[in-house]
Amino acid sequence: MTLKKAPRQIGTSLWIVAGLALGPAVALGLARFAYALLLPTMRLDLSWTYADAGAMNTANAAGYLAGALIAAPVTRRFGVKQTFLAGIVVTALGIGASGLTSRFLALMSLRALAGLSGALAFVAGGSMTAAVSGSAARAPLALGIYFAGGGLGVAMSAVGVPLLLDTVGWRGGWLVLGGLALAASLIALPALLRAPLPAEQSATAKASTWSPRQMAVELVGYVLFGAGYIAYATFIIAQLRDNSHFTPREIAVFWAFLGCAAMAGVFVWAPVLARLKGGRGAAAVIAAVTLGAALPLLSGSRAIAYLSALLFGGSFLSTITAVTSFARRAAPAEAWTRAIAALTVAFGIGQCVGPVLSGYLSDGSEGVRMGLEVSAMILLASAVVIAFQRERSAS
Repeated sequence: MTLKKAPRQIGTSLWIVAGLALGPAVALGLARFAYALLLPTMRLDLSWTYADAGAMNTANAAGYLAGALIAAPVTRRFGVKQTFLAGIVVTALGIGASGLTSRFLALMSLRALAGLSGALAFVAGGSMTAAVSGSAARAPLALGIYFAGGGLGVAMSAVGVPLLLDTVGWRGGWLVLGGLALAASLIALPALLRAPLPAEQSATAKASTWSPRQMAVELVGYVLFGAGYIAYATFIIAQLRDNSHFTPREIAVFWAFLGCAAMAGVFVWAPVLARLKGGRGAAAVIAAVTLGAALPLLSGSRAIAYLSALLFGGSFLSTITAVTSFARRAAPAEAWTRAIAALTVAFGIGQCVGPVLSGYLSDGSEGVRMGLEVSAMILLASAVVIAFQRERSAS
């Protein structure tokens, strides 16, 4: 009887994870990454410098950092499911409201709000996914599907925004993204209702003395990764428009290809990450991300651009899978939300620095190339550092 039920139970679990993955689709794919599609038009229309444009994603990252810092107490106070739902709905509203103003401070505030609420949804969904994923061997696949929701959000924005910009402008683009985010929030509801609670919210939860210091090297490497990858995610569309002269249709295809590569990368990296211990799994993935980020600097050809999207897109979300899988092994079940929150804080710190640093360097060199070069070097440093993380046992 057990053997007959097991496949059905696994399928049900992965169905729940797929529904929860709409959290990262909203928090990452639509709230953060889709800004790259609107950035060039907003910069020209609002007379922004590259530093101004980068500051918008820094504001989003600062809100994300704040959300990560309060995620554990908020989920304990209000419940993990309530936090997840409120997080993605508020994020959707913040995305759509960005199309209603052109004031710099108002836009920065909305970007920060979307980051804060998005982080709450991301951490809450991640803790439920860790609970539903079952054995440690299956965790990379389940967590990979969850984080691949970010790639789904990228693909959704590629379909909904680039070809409409000439018609609806950047304001309409934000409204379209907000509508997509609200739709995703509704579709996630059935999975949310069936998702199990994390161990720390169960009636038999035990106190844990686990400390994030036990994965200190992983956290430092993750800070560097956050600073390095976000520059590519923010400015690559500007690079393709300005230096490679991509048309709106080509940008839509490139962005959709990157998003689809992120979703497919889950299944490519999952068996690799299940075998690699310590920080080696994250180091391998970040090495692929680094190569993908560096390729557009070597050539402006279409083929190189799509190879870059394949490598970067197919690996950057799997980095989150790698570090979260490590945290799941290193922390006891009752500390998983704290561990995921600690990783999200590290990620947020890096993301606060990356966009504004790259924007400042790009202004000084009259183009985004310098910022992208520095981001590739930071990613390389991240891969080297995180490789030194030793395997830790939750026991």
